[in-house]
Amino acid sequence: MFFSEVINDAYDPREYPALSLLADYWISRRPFDGLKILVATPIFRNTLVQYQALLAGGADLSVGYSNGSGGTSVPCDRKIVRLIQENGISVVTDENVRNGSVADDFDLILDCAGQFSFCHPKKGFVELTRSGVQFFENSEHPVYVADSGIVKRIETVLGTGDGYFRALEKMGYSGFEGKKLVVFGSGKVGCGIALQGVRRGMKVCTVTDTANVNPSTDFSHVLTNNDVRIESYLDDAAVAAAIANADFLVTATGVKNALTIAAASALMANAKVVAANMGVEDEFGDMVAKGRVLNAKAPLNFTLDEPTHLKYIDASLALHAALGERLLNDVMESNGNAPFKGPQAPPEEIEQKLLMTTIQNGAIGAEICDMMR
Repeated sequence: MFFSEVINDAYDPREYPALSLLADYWISRRPFDGLKILVATPIFRNTLVQYQALLAGGADLSVGYSNGSGGTSVPCDRKIVRLIQENGISVVTDENVRNGSVADDFDLILDCAGQFSFCHPKKGFVELTRSGVQFFENSEHPVYVADSGIVKRIETVLGTGDGYFRALEKMGYSGFEGKKLVVFGSGKVGCGIALQGVRRGMKVCTVTDTANVNPSTDFSHVLTNNDVRIESYLDDAAVAAAIANADFLVTATGVKNALTIAAASALMANAKVVAANMGVEDEFGDMVAKGRVLNAKAPLNFTLDEPTHLKYIDASLALHAALGERLLNDVMESNGNAPFKGPQAPPEEIEQKLLMTTIQNGAIGAEICDMMR
């Protein structure tokens, strides 16, 4: 199969049980035969396993990424881009589609951060991230959102927090015990980073919107149970004091220009605080120069060869792909018409199947069970 040598050299099969399940299932059923599928998952070594599963299902595959022409730019590993092209798979950018050099005639788009939300796939979209939902709110196409369910928590709570600290360590930062960490955002990513900080003996403060709490996306109760101090982002004095005493600061709100004027000013006044972003958007805003933030404000974990370990992202990538098959079935049952319009959460039975496969056959079953307590 495509990429088998690279995948077998880099990973143990227990790191990708969910995608392996799909590949084994699809190789005989071929649910994507004859269909043009564009996949915009960030292009890194671990996403090769997702491509392999889709190819096993018969997909006429194109791999896409945004170069910023539409306002969104998602990092990628150029070595992996070349490897994909060397294997005869088309790699396209959003600009290629916008200027007509690549036809907008895809049957299905597995998008990420809304990079290709302007397109008109014949069947519909599957969006991987919460930050991409805003681009589909008024879509006339059916859009399944992988981030709306429980499976994505494995990646964002366990994997992204791990990636933040691995990236810091790669840059030479260590000795986190006793240091002060300020995290902007109390969703899955922010919670994951905060908990990883607690495990490393850090004193953690989370800044969030305490007045408008969405129980389905906010994890403040988990943070409180782990001795994380929570401050309202509107309390300028408290936020400025937290930043003034911080050793590390990271944004994980999923909102562009999330920092208030007071927060940005406090950051610029504290020369010792190590600042980083873990969101797709520039969460620091124009008041904070690119040079003041690690990786020039791009997600810090994308400095790594593997931003999120495959063992943490396997179930998310599998759900992303499996929802593509489900959408095709939905369209067929609707006699070729759109079965629904706009964003919709993943069906529970698909999530449960992938979740149980990951717990029973994967390398992180115990970690998942601890997360779900």
